[in-house]
Amino acid sequence: MTGLRDWVTLYLKGIAMGSADAVPGVSGGTIALILGIYERLIAAVTAIDPDRIVRVLSGARPRNIPDARAAFHEIDGAFLVVLLAGIGTAVVAVLSGVNYLLETRPVATYGFFFGLITASAAVLLGDVELDTPRRKAAAAGGFLLAFLASGYASTALTTSLPVVFVAGAVAVSAMILPGVSGSLLLVVLGQYEYMSGTVSRFVDGLVALALGNGTNALAETIPPVVTFLAGGVLGVFTIAHAVKYALSRARAATIAFLVSLIVGALRAPLVEVSIRLAESGESWRAAAPRFALAAIGGAALVLVLDRHSATIEY
Repeated sequence: MTGLRDWVTLYLKGIAMGSADAVPGVSGGTIALILGIYERLIAAVTAIDPDRIVRVLSGARPRNIPDARAAFHEIDGAFLVVLLAGIGTAVVAVLSGVNYLLETRPVATYGFFFGLITASAAVLLGDVELDTPRRKAAAAGGFLLAFLASGYASTALTTSLPVVFVAGAVAVSAMILPGVSGSLLLVVLGQYEYMSGTVSRFVDGLVALALGNGTNALAETIPPVVTFLAGGVLGVFTIAHAVKYALSRARAATIAFLVSLIVGALRAPLVEVSIRLAESGESWRAAAPRFALAAIGGAALVLVLDRHSATIEY
């Protein structure tokens, strides 16, 4: 891949992945599979190690430039930079839009998420095998973990920097796994709405800085954004590798756990809507039609994506 057209195409694929990553229930890893870049992405990510990072950074000295270039090539650095640029562009744009929808249309937005999650779970259930006690235990554990966390996190977890760091580690590592939505895990952890709002204010702060209108919003949002990204870096190098190892050693049990995690997470949008309805005084009976219609739309989107994708291989 050397031509400008190829790099633009890769950037657009990154935008598609980022758009999926920013929406609960849709996996950026699945989009990578559909677009034919998943294996290259995994190879590039797993090729990154401390030694190569040091070699790349040593390129700041002119005499080390040849070795730095070699290390950058070994980790497929150009591919990662362009792809991540596309992902970052989409995540910022989508989260800013989602933040607006959560403020103005929370019931429909969470209904849409519910449909995305339901259809994702239905599509992946065909890959689950529960023919051994170990696999049944893994499935039960995944379901209970997500189900209980969905109810507890929304009301009990804070938005402190340590919590944001852990959320970043879990969510970003999940973004490269087919079938697992990083944003869905943010919803389960009760951090999705907070991070979408933070990213939106961060972008507003950058715009204000560019226009010379002050940096208050930027100063307020830099700590959580940097903390989240730092957690994401840790997640890519630890959790993602751990899950990859688990898949290689106990594939069926790990898939059962991951898919059951998604099923258990169906509680998360319901909890969020219940909180919003309690705040507004509206009843579930009045909100149900909007929720259901949006859920149907979300489910339809996932089913269309699945129809155009190949069988997921872990």
